[in-house]
Parts: sequence; C-alpha cells; structure tokens
Amino acid sequence: MKKTSIGGQAVIEGVMMKGPEDIAIAVRKPDGEIALQKEKLKSNRKNISKIPIVRGMFAFVDSMVIGVKALTFSAEFFEEEEEKEKEEKKPSKLDEFMEKNMIVIAVVLSVAFSAGLFILLPTLVVSLLKGVTKTPLLMNLVEGIVRIAIFIGYIALISRMKDIARVFEYHGAEHKTIFCYESGEELTVENVRKHKRLHPRCGTSFLFIVMIVSILLFSFFRWPSLPVRLITRIALLPVVAGISYEIIKWAGRSDSKLVCAISAPGLWLQKITTREPDDSQIEVAIMALKNVLVEDKDADLW
Repeated sequence: MKKTSIGGQAVIEGVMMKGPEDIAIAVRKPDGEIALQKEKLKSNRKNISKIPIVRGMFAFVDSMVIGVKALTFSAEFFEEEEEKEKEEKKPSKLDEFMEKNMIVIAVVLSVAFSAGLFILLPTLVVSLLKGVTKTPLLMNLVEGIVRIAIFIGYIALISRMKDIARVFEYHGAEHKTIFCYESGEELTVENVRKHKRLHPRCGTSFLFIVMIVSILLFSFFRWPSLPVRLITRIALLPVVAGISYEIIKWAGRSDSKLVCAISAPGLWLQKITTREPDDSQIEVAIMALKNVLVEDKDADLW
C-alpha cells in the first residue's frame, strides 16, 4: 500500500483533508448539497516539514489552527437562526473583537482546556500522594496512568453525545477514504465502503502516543514544588508533541511488529472515536480528498 502524508479531520457534517499543497473542507449542508472550501498551504509549512522534532511542534499548533478554521466553516451552515438574531441586535465592541479574533481565542481556549484537563489535573491528583510515597519514578508513572484514564474517560463520555456521534461517523469516513486512496483504488463509494476505519496515523493515536511519551520524558524529572511541576509540564508540551509526531510519522511508514505494538492502543481507542459512516458521509470525504490530490504522485508520500 502507498504511504501517503495526506491526513484529515472530521468536522460538523463534513471532513477536512490536508494534502501536500492544499486544504479542502467538504460539508453536507442542511439542504443536502455539499459545500466545498479550498485553500493553498503556506510555503513556510514545506520548509519546516524538513526539520525533525521542530516540525512536530509546528504541526501541533498548525493542526489546531486549521482544525478550528475547518470547524468554524462547517458550523456556519447550521447557525442561520443565531445569525438572524444577531442581525437584529447591534453588535457591541466585545462582539466585534471576538469575531475578529475568533480563531486565536478558540485555539488559546483549546490549549488551556487540554492543558488543564490532561496535564494540570493529573499533576494535582498525584501531588496528594506525596504523603504516601516520595519516589519520583513511581509518582510520574501514577501521574501518567491518571492522565490516560482521564483521557479515555473523556472520549468515552463525549462519544455518547448525538452530535459527537455524527462527527465520529465522518471520522470513520475520512479514514476509510484515505485507506482506499493508499490502496490505489478508484475513489468511489463502493470501494471506500469496504475498507477499515481504524488508521495508524489518526490524531487519536497521536494523542495516545503523546500520553506515553510524556510519561517517559517526565520520568527524568524529580518532583519539585507543585507550581514548578506544573510549569515544567506545560513548557515541555511542545517537545512531547515533537517527539510524538516523529513516532507517528515513523509508524505511518512501517508495518513492522514493533510498530503494530506501538499503534495498537491508539487503534483500540479509535473504536470509540470512529464509527461506520453511511454512503452520504463517504461522498463528502471523497470530495474533500479529491480536492487535495496533486499530479505528482510522489509529492504526498509519507
């Protein structure tokens, strides 16, 4: 199978795909039609993509920005009533500021929420064990286990929401479409439908690897005061993301038994974050993928 660097993300009633040169977002509108937005990747992305670790740090932030933009675009088609209400009211200066800086604010809030839930909370919980044990290695290990438990619990909880379940179906459509492309088959609904929905390069797998890498990296640090501990965790997050990116990139190119073992937990978790899509959802994913393909068949190799 071809190992492609093309990746994507499920959005509200749609799929975003990022190729070597373009980003395409396809969304199924309430009237049944598919809306498409396409834009060129900035040239600096190509330069940074050649620097190991650093490219992972950049990709971590870049994927959040692209993801928020994609979600914003998809949400526009389902907020008509809210827009009508806004038109009747004169927007305040705060509303204007929020609208102009919506992407930045959303990314900052996302990072703050993720850091608080998956970094700060586990650290606070494990800090209560200082009276039981003062072994840094053991405390780091327990902290990692708590972090993974919170992450899995969070995913399992939101998966019960109806709207999130729809997003997870589009997530499955995204994976199946990429698998079809990697297999060299024509991108049709019939061909895509028969492929599996669990992919080793999924963002879910990436996040799980982030958890594991953080356990290993943080184990080299002792357990100082709680504030220093929290600051260290946040400061090292880009490094953890950079290392995790290299691991997921390597896993995407290899089919070795070691890679299968490393990828297994992330694939298991994808059984929650992906669901079998219907044909209409597959059509949306196909449109998004077709719009990021390039003539040079080697340009998107992993």
